[in-house]
Amino acid sequence: MYYVYSLKCNNGYYVGCTDNLKDRFERHQKGYVQATANRLPIKLEFYFAIKSKYIAFDFEKYLKSGPGRAFINKHLIK
Repeated sequence: MYYVYSLKCNNGYYVGCTDNLKDRFERHQKGYVQATANRLPIKLEFYFAIKSKYIAFDFEKYLKSGPGRAFINKHLIK
């Protein structure tokens, strides 16, 4: 499985994709991921489990786009 996930950071949100959500989240929390190291603390906001690697990475790309951010704000984050 591949996981597309969103983290709530101290200054916004981060969207990523991985095949090991638990390990990736721990790496984020410990500051090992450059994109979120200066944005701690973090909280897992949501994730989607997807069988296809290609669909997962396409979905991540969509969520990082303008329409994808609008989708997140309207349907997934309150």
